Amino acid sequence: SLPSPCRLTPSLTNIWESRVPFTKAKPIVILMADDDEDDRLLAQDALRESRVLNELHCVEDGVQLLEYLRKEGKYSEADAAPRPGLILLDLNMPRMDGREALEQIKLDPNLRSIPIVILTTSAQEEDMVKGYDLGAASYITKPVTFEGLVALMSALGKYWVEFVELPTSNN
Repeated sequence: SLPSPCRLTPSLTNIWESRVPFTKAKPIVILMADDDEDDRLLAQDALRESRVLNELHCVEDGVQLLEYLRKEGKYSEADAAPRPGLILLDLNMPRMDGREALEQIKLDPNLRSIPIVILTTSAQEEDMVKGYDLGAASYITKPVTFEGLVALMSALGKYWVEFVELPTSNN
């Protein structure tokens, strides 16, 4: 039986510490907003393959993203929606697209400090400019190969976990 999509959790702290020696790095919660189930599963596999030991949660559109972040609806249980240290955001999703969700997050004083990396198939300059204008930390076009995705997840994990200092809470 396969693990449920987007529930990748480190099992032992000492495994993490042995892979990241001499740093204060700690695993972070990554929240991925993407309507494509294959992309979500590939991201989960790529995180596992790259040995980035973070907890991955997923939502399917901007409405679910905001419900998760605001702990509403099915995310209202205490452990259902841990605050993410990083959001991976697709732009083209149903109900509420990533652009609108990004704008809503950055307008909310309780959420605006969460870094958001746009991870999308769109390579359009106008999407890039708008993403940065709305407060995205980075804009990355999705790699076309699994190997490229593994390399990307490894680099993202290294950067956001080992080098960037994130606030522990902002609730």
